[in-house]
Amino acid sequence: MLIKRLLIDTGPTASHQIRTSGTKSACPSAPTPSCQTWRDTVTNIGQQRPMMPPGSRFASWGFLFGNGHLVKIGVLYSTTGPYGAMGRDARLGVEFALHDHAQPGKGQIESVFFDPHADLAAYLEGAAHLLRNGCRHIIGTITSAARKEVIPLIEKHDALLWYMCPYEGFEANENVIYIGGCPNQHLMPLFDHLLASHGARPYLVGANYVWGWEMNRLARELVGQAGGAVLGERYLPLEETGVERIVADIADKRPDFVLNNLVGPSSYAFLTAMHALGQRDPAFLPENCPVVSCDLQECELPDIPAGAALGQLCAAPYFDSLSSADNTAFKARVRAWRRSIGKVSNLFTSAYTATSLCIAAMESVDSEAPAQVRGALLSRAWPTLLGSMTIDPVTNHANLPFHLGRINSAQGFDVIASRPALAADPYLTGHARHSAPRAASHLRLVS
Repeated sequence: MLIKRLLIDTGPTASHQIRTSGTKSACPSAPTPSCQTWRDTVTNIGQQRPMMPPGSRFASWGFLFGNGHLVKIGVLYSTTGPYGAMGRDARLGVEFALHDHAQPGKGQIESVFFDPHADLAAYLEGAAHLLRNGCRHIIGTITSAARKEVIPLIEKHDALLWYMCPYEGFEANENVIYIGGCPNQHLMPLFDHLLASHGARPYLVGANYVWGWEMNRLARELVGQAGGAVLGERYLPLEETGVERIVADIADKRPDFVLNNLVGPSSYAFLTAMHALGQRDPAFLPENCPVVSCDLQECELPDIPAGAALGQLCAAPYFDSLSSADNTAFKARVRAWRRSIGKVSNLFTSAYTATSLCIAAMESVDSEAPAQVRGALLSRAWPTLLGSMTIDPVTNHANLPFHLGRINSAQGFDVIASRPALAADPYLTGHARHSAPRAASHLRLVS
C-alpha cells in the first residue's frame, strides 16, 4: 500500500497568486523561503505525517489504491488562533478516518487541507481553493461565523459542506450535512437538568457573534417558560480575556448557574476567574453555582490552568470516558495510530464520523456527485461510534445522543447524565415556545 503526500507552503505573495490565477501553486521553479514544496512517499501507514511549517496554509495527502479513480476531500480548519486547539483536534479526526479507510481494494482518496488561521475572510479563500482543486466535499469550519461565510460558495458550486460542531440551530441547507448537534440536542436537555437541580435564575455569557447571541436568546426563552429570570447577560469579543467586570457582576447578582457560550481563551479566562471567585465565596463553587457549556472540549482542558475548571459541566454527544466496548476499541485504535493523542474529544470523534460517512456514502453509490452522496446518506441508518445515525431528509441534521459531563482532575469528563439519540429539530418546530413577552429591543452588553 502506498501513501503519497504533497505539502505546499505559500507566503503572502503566492497566496495572492493562488486567489487570482486559480492555480494550485504559483511557486517558482526553485523553492523560496515563502513558497516551498515537499514531496514524500512512504509505505508505513502508521508513520506520523511531518508537521507543516509555521504559516502553512495548504497541504494535500492521500491513500492510493488500485482502481485509478481519484476523489478529493477538502478539509478546512484553523489550527491557530482562539479556537486552534479545536481545529487541530478536528483535523486529526479527519486524518484518522482516512487512515481507517486505507485498506486494499477501496477507492483512491486524497485529502486537501487549507488553514485559514482564524481569519474569517480566509475561510472564503480556503473554500474557493478547495473547490478549484476538485473537492466536491469539504469537511470543516469550527465557528458558525465561518460556516455562514462559506455556505454561499458551497451552494454556488453545488458541493457539500460537512459541519461537525455543535451550533445554535435555525439553519437547514441542502448543501450542508450537520453532524454536531443543534439546541434541542444539547442546550435544551442541559437546561432540563439545570432548571430542576439548581434553579431558574441563571446568568448568561457569550462570544459576541451568532453562536453566543442565539444560544443566549434560546436560554432566555427556556428560563421564561420555567417562570424564572435571567439575572444578567454579557458578551465578549473572541480572544478577549478581560472578564473581571463580568465576574464581579455575577458575584453581585448571585445566580443559580452560569451558561458559558464563550470560545477559546475567553472561556479559559472566565473559568479561571470563576474558580477564584469560588475560592473566595463557597456559594460559587461548582456544586453550588456551576458554569455550564455546550462547546468545551477535552482538547481544550490542557489550556486551562490546572484545577480551574474542575467540577464544571458540559453537554456533548461524546466524551472520551464513555464506557462502551465500541469506545474502548476506538480509543485503542486511535492511540495505536498516534500515541501522542491524549483524551479523544467530541470534535475529533465528530470529524472522524463526518469523514467516514462521506467516504461510505460515496462508496455506496460509486460516485462523488454531491446529490448522489446526499441521497445515499439519507436513505439508511449508518453504524457510527455515536450510535446508529440517521440524517433527517428535511433538515440534513444527524440524530445524536446527549451526555452531560463533569470536568475531573484528569483533564477529562465524568458522565453524570445521558439520554438516547435525539432527532434534530433545528427550528424547534416540535417544541412549544411560549416565552413571556419581552421588550421589543434586547440590548447585548459587550464588556
